Amino acid sequence: MIRPYTKRDKQRLLDIFKLNIPTYFDASELADLDDYLDKKAETYRVVEIDQTIVGGFGLIIDLARSEASITWIFFDPEHKGNGLGRLAVNYCHNQFRQTHGLQKYTVRTSQFTNVFFEKFGYKTIQIEKDYWGKGLDLYVMNKHV
Repeated sequence: MIRPYTKRDKQRLLDIFKLNIPTYFDASELADLDDYLDKKAETYRVVEIDQTIVGGFGLIIDLARSEASITWIFFDPEHKGNGLGRLAVNYCHNQFRQTHGLQKYTVRTSQFTNVFFEKFGYKTIQIEKDYWGKGLDLYVMNKHV
């Protein structure tokens, strides 16, 4: 089940995020996620299985730029390979399509998940070495619709 984020979800999401360090995220990003959840809570969604939070993702819609972004997508590693990432991306794309005039979708990810986004038609437009932390490169990817 996908539902809007509430403040009571924060600690569980931070705990799940920590399970993904250092494989997918750098420890320094934890404070950034904490800040994002405080300042942009309305853009975040939580994924639950049997009423247990297993991850989440953000979706930002910028009508002025005709652009939408997927951000802070992560899941409990115990649920890897269960299709939750696909569920989240499809949810975002459906939300983006419902907003008229959007022409571009963007994701900022790493070399460890860029291939996942390629499956949805995203193309890498920029790479920056060690951007997120040592060994975690920034991959900026776009999908034009």
